[in-house]
Amino acid sequence: MTDPPRPATDGPSGATVLIVDDDPTVREVVRRYLVRDGHRVLEAADGADALALAARERPDLIVLDLMLPGIDGLDVCRHLRRTSTVPILMLTALGAESDRVVGLEYGADDYVVKPFSPRELSLRVGRILERSQAVRTEPAVPQVMCDGDLIVDPRSRIAQRAGAPLALTTREFDLLVHLLRHPGQAFTRTALLEQVWDWSFGDQSTVTVHVRRLREKIEVDPSRPTRIVTLWGIGYRFDPEGPTP
Repeated sequence: MTDPPRPATDGPSGATVLIVDDDPTVREVVRRYLVRDGHRVLEAADGADALALAARERPDLIVLDLMLPGIDGLDVCRHLRRTSTVPILMLTALGAESDRVVGLEYGADDYVVKPFSPRELSLRVGRILERSQAVRTEPAVPQVMCDGDLIVDPRSRIAQRAGAPLALTTREFDLLVHLLRHPGQAFTRTALLEQVWDWSFGDQSTVTVHVRRLREKIEVDPSRPTRIVTLWGIGYRFDPEGPTP
């Protein structure tokens, strides 16, 4: 027997955030912090309710627990990624790095390990929303960036390869834009965490997984990447292919 989804919480104008956790205490604590930050909050206690609410309400961000009754968090994430690029912040009580990496592989943008600080979680939510909603421009950077058959528009947050749209998550898009804006520059994983994730510390496997997922979408042969190349012992570099003939 699971709790029914709680109706939307009316609050100041802001993003709509869906909290998915079978623990009502966790949902209540997270809800308080997010409402205080000005967000509209939806709640679900299991995976089935989460998928139904996500389809009906189209939230701006989902805080998703990994361990759920019925449809677990990984399957919810996988289902969502078939049709949506909504940012997903995953909650996990699992300590092993491999378990956290699986969440990222399934399409999560970020994760917080339980027990967590509600304030830290609200800050993570705010940073993800800023990146997914704000129009980010830099001086002397063209509005639309092109590299061979790859076209990226940072303002509209639309990316295409060979004329076909790319379904990129928030972090994948941010990582691609960052690399395109710094062609030929070597980045350590730590530097990418700081400059793309806004983390002063964190699990470097987060970067590794996102690079792998991004390669699968922009490389002709992801097993032999030519755009995002690995610099052994250092990190990564974006090597432009140049204009399409």
